[in-house]
Amino acid sequence: MGPSYLLFLFLLLCGDPELCYPQTLWLLPGGTPTPVGSSSPVEVECLEAELVVTVNRDLFGTGKLVQPGDLTLGSEGCQPLVSVDTAVVRFNAQLHECSSGVQVTEDALVYSTFLLHDPRPVGGLSILRTNRVEVPIECRYPRRGNVSSHPIQPTWVPFRATVSSEEKLAFSLRLMEDNWNIEKSSPTFHLGEVAHLQAEVQSGSHPPLQLFVDHCVATPSSSPDQNSSSYHFIVDFHGCLVDGLSESFSAFQVPRPRPDMLQFTVDVFHFANSSRNTLYITCHLKVAPANQIPDKLNKACSFNKTSQSWWPVEGDADICDCCSDGNCSNSSSSWSQIHGSPQRSKLTSRNRRHVTDEADVTIGPLIFLGKASDQAVEGWISSAQTSVAFGLGLAIMAFLTLAAIVLGVTRKRHTSSHLVSLPQ
Repeated sequence: MGPSYLLFLFLLLCGDPELCYPQTLWLLPGGTPTPVGSSSPVEVECLEAELVVTVNRDLFGTGKLVQPGDLTLGSEGCQPLVSVDTAVVRFNAQLHECSSGVQVTEDALVYSTFLLHDPRPVGGLSILRTNRVEVPIECRYPRRGNVSSHPIQPTWVPFRATVSSEEKLAFSLRLMEDNWNIEKSSPTFHLGEVAHLQAEVQSGSHPPLQLFVDHCVATPSSSPDQNSSSYHFIVDFHGCLVDGLSESFSAFQVPRPRPDMLQFTVDVFHFANSSRNTLYITCHLKVAPANQIPDKLNKACSFNKTSQSWWPVEGDADICDCCSDGNCSNSSSSWSQIHGSPQRSKLTSRNRRHVTDEADVTIGPLIFLGKASDQAVEGWISSAQTSVAFGLGLAIMAFLTLAAIVLGVTRKRHTSSHLVSLPQ
């Protein structure tokens, strides 16, 4: 049994050599593939009355080009333009076409749709080598500004937003890298990772202010159904980070970098009853004078699992006592108890005592690369199966080697016995 035969046997048992070293390549919508590519695979241009979507056919950064017929825009399945360029696929649609929905906010008109890559088997085969991907697309047009004969210059905002108030205070909610030094370059996460969120207010010449996150709610889409039950409160009760009560370590960062900035972490999750792999987080931010002592209405409290108690970023510990029962306002009811659903846009019933200004800010979409049973687990299963196959191959090789040795010894003995019995 020579080395070449053993190598053949190993490959036969292990299968394709790539299975022994599985490497998963993830698509980062609106960003770069992993490994990092040289350009964004999906680019969106928001024009005055239409949007143009350009898709790199090397959508996954693997060098294998996707088929143009597998790409559509919106639920209506709008087809791409016919092009002689074989490297990219382009879509051109009016803002109201291709199932584009419009959302009217206080400051903007938001048109949203999605790019769908739905691969189909080719060449009579029944297998697929690429994934089904849905990339959210959004064009945001400001509603306020000086009127002129010039067209509005829109901006595509993929996963962050900034809201300006009447007093010209600019609130922002940003996704940061783990070190908090720079903004995260893509909105993509795996389950088990941690999202680093940074809330901030730019006050300009305004007197010193202190920022608070009054409440935050997560939804699977930017404009969820009003009757949908798919939402999860991350912060509630005027500054209680309630997500830390569940199986997570979500918490505010202590101390805060500046009075006008507040940082907190959230263990990422997905909605079990939703087919989407996206997540939007809407936070209600507010400010108070920097010299005001934190109280039950203006606080930042995290749950400490070690001591099983609530602790504030600043102020006396007793301002967090109400987080346990949710009785942190004069009305003795939380935002979720009063309004039932996160779809309410008015805040008229909120207690605005000591609040100089406030605004709702949304960050999203956050993209999750597979759910609990998706590619991440599949990769683990593939690795486990490969390890089992490798071990089984070694065992069989050892068995065959031993059998060959035993067979050789047996033949030698048989030959010796036969020679002895010959007549002299």
